Amino acid sequence: FMFQGCYGCHTINRMGTEIGPDLSRVGARHTSEYLTRWLRDPMSQKPTAHMPKLDLTREEIQALAAFLSSHR
Repeated sequence: FMFQGCYGCHTINRMGTEIGPDLSRVGARHTSEYLTRWLRDPMSQKPTAHMPKLDLTREEIQALAAFLSSHR
């Protein structure tokens, strides 16, 4: 979250910027599998998404999805 710069648009527990959705409880709403697909290509999950496709490795996507899904 910090290393990839997600905090520039999102918050987790009041840390970050409130441009995009608060991700403090994203794991309660979405599975790790969904978050993996979202991080790989946000617009394939939601065509109207404002989030850009990020240049992340497979390992970075998996780690970030695991981190986000732990936030319940």
